Amino acid sequence: MSRIDDLTDIEEGLRQLAAADERLALVIARAGDVPLRRRMGGYEGLAEIVVSQQLSKAAADTIWKRLLARLDPFAPETVLAAADEDLRVCGLSRPKVRTLRALAEAATADFRFEELADLPAEEAIAAMTALHGIGRWTAEVYLLFCCGHADIFPAGDIALQNAVRHAFEMEERPPEKALREIAEGWSPWRGVAARLFWRYYAVTTKRDAIPVGAP
Repeated sequence: MSRIDDLTDIEEGLRQLAAADERLALVIARAGDVPLRRRMGGYEGLAEIVVSQQLSKAAADTIWKRLLARLDPFAPETVLAAADEDLRVCGLSRPKVRTLRALAEAATADFRFEELADLPAEEAIAAMTALHGIGRWTAEVYLLFCCGHADIFPAGDIALQNAVRHAFEMEERPPEKALREIAEGWSPWRGVAARLFWRYYAVTTKRDAIPVGAP
């Protein structure tokens, strides 16, 4: 199974994508440098993605910094020990508090985050979406950026849908099912294609919509 671990992998993926779909050559040229955006996994990595759900990058970053400052160290045990008000005062909604607690309980029981990187993508997604509060988008983003899975494309992501619409001059934003079908042609480098279109979106809109904080 291919992994995206460094910029050499990004370069190889882009080369393969351009060869597989001639439309992507122009996207690659317009996007410029495509960042790696790998980051910490485990409970903390997934918690940060949960915090970022349905928020602007700036708002998510602010809440995450408050959490790290209030819970030191940030870990399943400290989350379980904290009162709801300790978490809510950081800016978390009640559903996100419940999700962070449920994930902390799973992490202190028998859920093994370290095993996800070695599972086929759909098996890893199924394992993650069995956890309380984790949908497919969250699972896909975690596997992309925290595990380096190379062949995942979060087709439900609005920024990706808008980027593909703009790049391919489509009249309407493709819905998730249609975009997932388009992305099948970019296998086994769909993870690089996702990074490419997030970067394309940032360049064309002047807004960074990549769903995790990273350099």
